[in-house]
Amino acid sequence: MKKLSFKLPNLGSLWMLVAALGFAIMGALVKLGAQKFSSAELVFYRSLFGLVFIGMFIVYNKLPLATPVMRKQMSRSAVGFTALILFFYAIANLPLATAITLNYTSPLFLAVLTPLLLNEKPKKILFIALAIGFTGVALLLKPTINQSQWLAGSLGLLSGAGAALAYIHVKQLGQANEPDWRTVFYFTLVSSVCAGAWMLFDHFHALAWSDALTLVGLGVSATIAQLALTRAYRTGDTLVVASLAYVTILLASIFGVIWWHEHLSVDAWLAIGLIILSGVISIRSTPAKV
Repeated sequence: MKKLSFKLPNLGSLWMLVAALGFAIMGALVKLGAQKFSSAELVFYRSLFGLVFIGMFIVYNKLPLATPVMRKQMSRSAVGFTALILFFYAIANLPLATAITLNYTSPLFLAVLTPLLLNEKPKKILFIALAIGFTGVALLLKPTINQSQWLAGSLGLLSGAGAALAYIHVKQLGQANEPDWRTVFYFTLVSSVCAGAWMLFDHFHALAWSDALTLVGLGVSATIAQLALTRAYRTGDTLVVASLAYVTILLASIFGVIWWHEHLSVDAWLAIGLIILSGVISIRSTPAKV
């Protein structure tokens, strides 16, 4: 008797949409939580949830944490932690769509950093993408951010640069045959410890039951988004999946309008469009790796 077999359709794009929704919800919950908690506290609770989750996975499967590239793991974790806390600060002090757009400039910084750190020769079209992207950044920062928001805008842009540097570290760790789960473990561990220490020396807000939904939701949405992102890249077309990541900006802008009545100007939407366009060009000018 022959076994029946069913070939499932490629669901990579669907997983990326799940990830985009998760990251948009995470951003909204960061903005909501920032009404009471500092950026360091939010990074701590977000990272602690991920650490517990990946820790249980490691213990259950009896996986080894020893690594021959501990220095690179610590470097990636430090860069990732810095980028994350800058991103959360930008979300707390800027319109949600603006903050997430600035963080999603990472493909532009990748185009700049990849030739320097990975010795990969860039295509000429990348320079066009860079020109478009940084025109969008200038347009987004200048007319749409007032004097009091310049610091948050600058730090949001730096979070994009930090994210790009973290991606390069991840690629280098992959080339060293480091498993994803180990990289995630050390990132969440370093982020939890550093954010926890920051809280001790800065300020700690007492928790209340009313905070549970926001903080647990933050941890759950971030973890689901990260898992869906990983699954998307494993099962889908790399270029399509990477391009769909920008759906996060659209969803974040909808959340901003609904929850905080944030309305961006035409110039701001034009700037966001330019940044998305440049990001997609950057992604599609990079050869897909199987």
